[in-house]
Amino acid sequence: MTDVDALWPRYRGPDDLSAIEALPLSDRGLPSTTYALLTRAAELWPDQPALSVLPDGQRWQHPAVHTFSDLLADVHRTANLLRSLGVGRTSAVALISPNCDELITATLAAQLVGIAAPINGALSAGHVAELVGRSGARVLISGSPDLDPAGWTIAQHLVAIGAVDTVLILQATGTVAAAPAPELAGAAVHNLTELARTYDGTAFTGEPPAATDLAALFHTGGTTGTPKLAAHTHRNEVTDAWMIASNTELGSDSVVFAALPLFHVNALVVTTLAPLLRGQHVVWAGPLGYRDPGLYGAFWKIVEHYGVSAMSAVPTVYAVLAQCPIDADISSMRVALVGASALPAAVRKDFESHTGITLVEGYGLTEATCASARSFPDHPRPGSVGQRMPYQQIKTVRIDDTGRWHDLPRHTVGNLAISGPTVFPGYVTERTTDRFVLDGLGVLVDGWLDTGDLAWIDDDGFVHLTGRAKDLIIRGGHNIDPTVIEDALLAHPGVTAAAAVGRPDIHAGEVPVAYVTLRPGAGCTGEELHAWVADKVSERASAPKSVTVVDTLPVTAIGKPYKLPLRADATRNAVVEALSGLSGVEAVDAGTEGGSTVVTVTVNERADREAVESTLSRYPLTYRVQCPR
Repeated sequence: MTDVDALWPRYRGPDDLSAIEALPLSDRGLPSTTYALLTRAAELWPDQPALSVLPDGQRWQHPAVHTFSDLLADVHRTANLLRSLGVGRTSAVALISPNCDELITATLAAQLVGIAAPINGALSAGHVAELVGRSGARVLISGSPDLDPAGWTIAQHLVAIGAVDTVLILQATGTVAAAPAPELAGAAVHNLTELARTYDGTAFTGEPPAATDLAALFHTGGTTGTPKLAAHTHRNEVTDAWMIASNTELGSDSVVFAALPLFHVNALVVTTLAPLLRGQHVVWAGPLGYRDPGLYGAFWKIVEHYGVSAMSAVPTVYAVLAQCPIDADISSMRVALVGASALPAAVRKDFESHTGITLVEGYGLTEATCASARSFPDHPRPGSVGQRMPYQQIKTVRIDDTGRWHDLPRHTVGNLAISGPTVFPGYVTERTTDRFVLDGLGVLVDGWLDTGDLAWIDDDGFVHLTGRAKDLIIRGGHNIDPTVIEDALLAHPGVTAAAAVGRPDIHAGEVPVAYVTLRPGAGCTGEELHAWVADKVSERASAPKSVTVVDTLPVTAIGKPYKLPLRADATRNAVVEALSGLSGVEAVDAGTEGGSTVVTVTVNERADREAVESTLSRYPLTYRVQCPR
């Protein structure tokens, strides 16, 4: 077996898994770190394009292009600059910026000299400050005021509270700093690329990282209280990148389209590290990514112009693309990956019939680095998110009231658990003077990761998700999996997305209600869908009490379903109905605090406050009653 064969085995279908695992992972010759991965790419393909970064969706023909050798030199310069600022092997560098070519370089450089800590600038200032504080980062890499006005406000806040003392500014792709860096009292501020040019680009002047060193700290989304920081080692990231790149459908001549934000693991592992490992050219969307309206009008022309072979996106993106006229030759597109949330049947049907491109589902989570299961274009497995990836093990377990795990047989629904080389070492709970304190916080048991997802596994190792353990709706002591309701609604030809949540109920504790979005021109109402779905769910208790049609369902910044606003809306509706017969009630509001729904009822002087509170107390909810005058 040649070194090339060891690194890139045949991996075209589910039957290839056993042959791949017959060779130990340690014998495959993977690079040890993300830096070794980058240097290998620069040695093998120095003059080939590694990145073409678009300024935005309208200026897609004017990218900033970087070869593999260019990228390595830029990473060296930036890493040497960071080292001169005191960043070391156990130091984190915070990165808050929309995607741009400088951010890709900065992220890889931060992993070379220390630890990258990418953060979503759309989080609240308090959450961002807590994440930066927990990471211990003193250096912040931030988008410029022109590139990211909201992010720059966050940067000013972090400096004002003393969280960071050095700010390095990134410019929009294709631009240079038009003026000296703005001043911030309490911090040194520099334009990153301008300053990095004065540093050596031929080599890194420090000690390169080891496979077991931490490479990155990724926050886990922040949908329930302050996000947690999940630590990744270099071995975690390189191994998962190899599992993704080991795709016989794509070779070194393939072109990958990237548009997800770099604060998410998919953007780093799937569309940065995996292509670097394989020598693939990546075309990056502008700073708005898939949120750029101009991108969709030109998308198929972009595919033709750059010869795009593969892309990765969430279902909502494919729902939009299914409506975009195909005005170009898109025959180069071979793989369209989809994940992060359930793929509605209507979205799959619309996209595949419109484009002729098969949607390939995958599954993963931050705590397992990124990807843990993949599907195959030529071997469909309806209802599955894919087969486990090589060298990762999966099982389902039942967790009893004492926290003990009990392994379940195949085809039995339970908590999905993963083990193997991509499982993270833990969450950051503390930082000492020279290291991070990591803790599994209950999700790691004897090397196994509890994903929090409910699933069953078939005989070929394909994962069939059935919902989130924490999303269960408990109706009178009866557990209802919201996926049962959502799948039933998604079978309706007019429904493009569905989400079921619990609504407080005076008798049952909570009852299920559903929210849906519709295909344009569908014309059906919530009442009609309510009547329709009642006959489609598997048991009467699961039938939703109502179905509400909305324009969009809430999602996180990376497109994952975000049910907390829906729970708040359902709770508010229940309280409004309960208080409708009482006078003096002026307003009912419901919001999310620390991951829980809190209802605020505003009354006037004429209200019978005791009656209001007596009514509210009969429901399982957190509330407060206020009389501002």
